[in-house]
Amino acid sequence: MFEVKQPLFIYCISPVHMGAGTALGAVDNPIQREVHTGHPNMAGSGLKGAFRDVFEAATSKAEANAIFGPAGEGANASDHAGAISFADAQLVLFPVRSLRRSFVYATCPTALGRLQRLLAIAGIEDAKSWSIPDVTDDHCVVVEGSKAVADGKLVLEAYQFEARSDAALKNIAKWLADNALPADEGTAYFRSKLESDLVLLSDERFNHFVRHATLVEPHVRISDESGTADDGGLFYTENLPPESLLVSLAMASKQRVKKGNSDGDGKSAAEVLKAVRGSIDGELVQVGGDATTGRGQVVLRFAGGA
Repeated sequence: MFEVKQPLFIYCISPVHMGAGTALGAVDNPIQREVHTGHPNMAGSGLKGAFRDVFEAATSKAEANAIFGPAGEGANASDHAGAISFADAQLVLFPVRSLRRSFVYATCPTALGRLQRLLAIAGIEDAKSWSIPDVTDDHCVVVEGSKAVADGKLVLEAYQFEARSDAALKNIAKWLADNALPADEGTAYFRSKLESDLVLLSDERFNHFVRHATLVEPHVRISDESGTADDGGLFYTENLPPESLLVSLAMASKQRVKKGNSDGDGKSAAEVLKAVRGSIDGELVQVGGDATTGRGQVVLRFAGGA
């Protein structure tokens, strides 16, 4: 049973390819997506493996085995289960090219509603009072004074929306800037941009962008013998674009100890989560594939708690 929960935000600073493994369309290597929404997501199992590597580098293999569960050569997974788990990461914000201000941070009522629910589960009181504005397909809601809007209109890719401001969205933008994006000085510009350039689209319009405005790159497979492109070696890989924001839920239980172990009862759930947070909070982590080409760089930030 998980006794302690805390939201964990994942901010992409490079293209990220969390592969789905199968191609259903023109893209050979698509990213992971939820079946019911079509939103890009990241499987918790993949996140846990990436976070474990960072935790082990900061502590020790023995400590990683104790908290994340036995792994590696000679490990016996039946000794005990891990004491930390991560939910699949859900999409919160998606960058969309804008005629003004380069790009905006787009979201939708479903994405914000799911975030609000997750934060409430984790005991984040601020989110319980959020009021998510209504929006129609041809309109969007922006933060008052947004410089991405001209003459009451917002142009995203090839689409034009009638824009209106709402104080409720401004409050959400402020909370996300303060609690979800990395807290370092190097990200100050993007925190400020999020406060002014958060845009709420309808679920239908948001779904269009997250399906058709991802980063798709061509790759060529090179023959080891000839050093040139293999016949039929052209393939396409999909990536989640930089500036995307997702949220997971870190869940901790009391550290499990194999019966007969002389180490005592182990860490409490709060101590487990504190140890993991202390090792990965604010860290640059590589997730997904294509690590050798610089893909998969994300920065982590826990929200709430000490």
